[in-house]
Amino acid sequence: MPSVDLVIPVYNEEATITLFYQQLCRAIADLPYTFRIIFVNDGSGDGLSERLQALAAQDPRLIVLELSRNFGQQAAVTAGLDYADADYVISLDGDGEHPPELIGEMLSLASQGYEVVLGQRARAQQAGPFKRWTSDAFYTFINSIGNTRIVPGSGEFRLLARPALLALRQMPEYHRFLRGMVAWIGFRSVILPYIPAQRLGGRSKYSVRRLIKLALDATFSFSLVPLYAALSLGGLFLLLALLEAIYVLSFWVTGRSSGLAPGWSSLMFVLLFVGGTIMISLGILGAYLGYIFQEVKRRPIYLIRKTYGAQHKEQP
Repeated sequence: MPSVDLVIPVYNEEATITLFYQQLCRAIADLPYTFRIIFVNDGSGDGLSERLQALAAQDPRLIVLELSRNFGQQAAVTAGLDYADADYVISLDGDGEHPPELIGEMLSLASQGYEVVLGQRARAQQAGPFKRWTSDAFYTFINSIGNTRIVPGSGEFRLLARPALLALRQMPEYHRFLRGMVAWIGFRSVILPYIPAQRLGGRSKYSVRRLIKLALDATFSFSLVPLYAALSLGGLFLLLALLEAIYVLSFWVTGRSSGLAPGWSSLMFVLLFVGGTIMISLGILGAYLGYIFQEVKRRPIYLIRKTYGAQHKEQP
């Protein structure tokens, strides 16, 4: 039978992990595939590790990767994808919002020749207007400035056939935006819309700060438009300076130099405006340089402290 690895990043899900595991087992029980369940514990501070060890002792299909600290969802998913070794790999969240019942439908689409199946989140009723607005604004912005179109509403609920998985592994960048990277590799893909289920418990681990960081990673990893925008602003101010010089010279040429009155307020406005623009441009340039600096250090995306499970085997 074809093999399937399920990659599930989890963080502080002690209270709900058993319920999610039971729900997942019911969803895959009758599917004609050989499954492995790979939980990636992203440095949880609760008792999740003990719960996962107990589940791994009962289920030989279950493997747990314990990261040395909290590296973030993108790194945790990457750890699972690097460990996976199956015909198909499906990543999904461990909080219950990604319905495990759709795994069978994903595999059915993959059997039709699709190498990437993207779960596309329908507008969730439980999401507030601020979250919906920021999500829509983000996808509109990133698709307008980048050359890689990212499906709105896509997240980490996706299937990758082995060729797509191997292609994704060839992209070792430190700042990772997986939904953009999957779109960039360009394999044959299909969209599977779904309605997010209610969380099994707790709240989203994505704070506003983490969402901003993810948006910045997407912007600076998939577009040079901010640099071009800064360059265009510089050119605009040079043009305005030239027009101002021509305007002042016209007073001297026509003998109306006495009409030039000192304009301290307007001068200060221009200086502050130009100075602010320069600082913004330097900040954009500095952000790109910072990303380059972190990339060239070649630090690992994640560190695994411990791996356990009946099917665990050492990998290079």
